[in-house]
Formats: sequence, structure tokens, C-alpha cells
Amino acid sequence: MSHINEAFKNGKALIAFLTTGTPSIEDTVRYVLDMEKAGATLIELGVPFSDPIADGPVIMEADVKALKNGIHLPQVMETVKEIRKHTAIPIVLLTYYNPVFRYPADRFFQEAKEIGIDGVIIPDLPGEEQQEIRPLADENGVDIIQMVAPTSEDRIRSNVKNATGFVYVVSSMGVTGMRGSIQTDLKDIIRVIKETTDTPVAIGFGIHTPKQAKEMAALADGVITGSGVVDIINKEGNKADQDLMNYIGGLKKAIG
Repeated sequence: MSHINEAFKNGKALIAFLTTGTPSIEDTVRYVLDMEKAGATLIELGVPFSDPIADGPVIMEADVKALKNGIHLPQVMETVKEIRKHTAIPIVLLTYYNPVFRYPADRFFQEAKEIGIDGVIIPDLPGEEQQEIRPLADENGVDIIQMVAPTSEDRIRSNVKNATGFVYVVSSMGVTGMRGSIQTDLKDIIRVIKETTDTPVAIGFGIHTPKQAKEMAALADGVITGSGVVDIINKEGNKADQDLMNYIGGLKKAIG
């Protein structure tokens, strides 16, 4: 059974994303532990991919570096094994479907259960196309995290009616990245979700300041930060520990 609910037990969840293998696997393991110490309650590990559809320039830069380091899904699985020697923090992989399909999917979900992966986010696999993998995920206790973009009320309800783990609300249309402001009517989107499911809701895409984190936490059960984390790692390489902890600590303080 997934342990994602642990991230939402004691107040608002703080979910931190980083690209696996940038600048190295050893650094990824260390940075996960740093961010947990600073207040992160769930970790998203990005699987490097050559043709992302939802990633902005900051995360794409990290993907390129990781791919040059030979980091693909098998190496990400090994990274999770190493992390699990040190912490039980909930871990979700963010991956496009092709690496899972080629792994293949049945082996992926079985190994995910064995090594302690709690969930998976697959941006290019909408709900109606998950029939092949959902039984595998359910059988192995791995949550498929539903992403919800600003769209029609009927579409939102359809996407989240069977949601498990948490619902990932995309704050703005477009790709990931640090934004100066978030204009989407998130309050109404979250109202629709809450009327449809009891699964916790977290908001991502564009959140990188304490002010934004506080505003989003007032609407949802958790906030997700990605590009802010990856930007620090891109700039500082294997010396990002203190700045990462300061950054995550600032967001954690803001959301309470």
C-alpha cells in the first residue's frame, strides 16, 4: 500500500521535485535527505527524458545533463534503492510513458513495489488511456497520480473520480517554470475536485516563493515546488546543499 497519505498527515504537504542524476546519483540521494531535513514531506524524482512535453527550460537543462550522465529509468530505480537505505519519505516518480512501456510496465510496477516507490506521475498518459497499467499499479499498491489542468468541470470530475495518492493541480497552462504570479481560478477547480474525491490536492507549476507557497497552501492540501529546486542544483552542482535547505525551509515556514 502507498505511503503518500503520510505526507499530508501533519499539516500541509510540501512536495519537492528534482531530476535524478543531476549532477550525479550520489548528489541526488544527498539532496533528497537535505530537503527532507528542511521540511519536505514527499519527494518527486524526475526520470530524465529526451522529449518532454510539460517541462520548461530549467528542468530540460537538468534532463540533458542527466542523460549525458547515462541516467535512464533503470538508474532511477537504483537511486530509489539507495535513498531507501536512509529514509522512508514517500517517493513518487515523474516519468513519461515511453520509459515505463519499454521497461516493460509489469516489471516496472512490480519493482516499484519492491523498492518502495509510492506513486507515479505520467503527464502524457491521460486517465482514459491508463486502462493497461492501472490494474498493474493497483495490484502492486502504487498510486497513479492524476494531473488536472484548468479545463471543463466535467473533465475535471472525470479525471479525479478514481484518484489515489494525491491530485496534482497544474496552476497554469503551459510548461513548468518559475512564474511571477498565478492567475488561474484555482479555488473553483479545487472546489470541483473536493466535491468529487477525498484524495488530497496539491498545487504545482510555478510555485517558487514563500508568498506563492502560502497562497497556494491556503487553497489546497499541499504545494509542489520543482523548477526552484532544479534551478539551484543546475547553478550550484554538487555544492547546493545549504541553499536547497534554506529554500525548502523558507517554503515550509510559509505554509505553516
